[in-house]
Order: sequence, then structure tokens, then C-alpha cells
Amino acid sequence: MRVWVLTLYSHDSIKMYEFESKEEALRESSKLSGYKVLTEVIYFTDFEEADVMQERELSFAGR
Repeated sequence: MRVWVLTLYSHDSIKMYEFESKEEALRESSKLSGYKVLTEVIYFTDFEEADVMQERELSFAGR
């Protein structure tokens, strides 16, 4: 499962919006003012199910 998260930094708050497609996120982003960050979130289980990453290829910082 993949989702797109739009984080909006305004003068006094931080808001996050979740979208199912990049196009939808970009469309809504153009309506908002402030500093914005668009992030694609890919759930780790998707890699396991698709066999995209083998276990030996995984590494984590600080280990």
C-alpha cells in the first residue's frame, strides 16, 4: 500500500494530509499556502510481499 502525505507548515501550525495518489496531492497542494513537503509512504510489508528487498539487503542506521 502506498499513500502520499502532504505536510503543510504555516505560521502557527503544522498540518498533515493523506492522499491516495500523487496527482490528488499535487492538486490540493496548489490550493494551500505555506511551506509544503510531499512524501510518498510505502509500507514495509509491500516490499516483503513483492519480494523487492531480500532480508540480507536491509540495513538500519546505528546498527
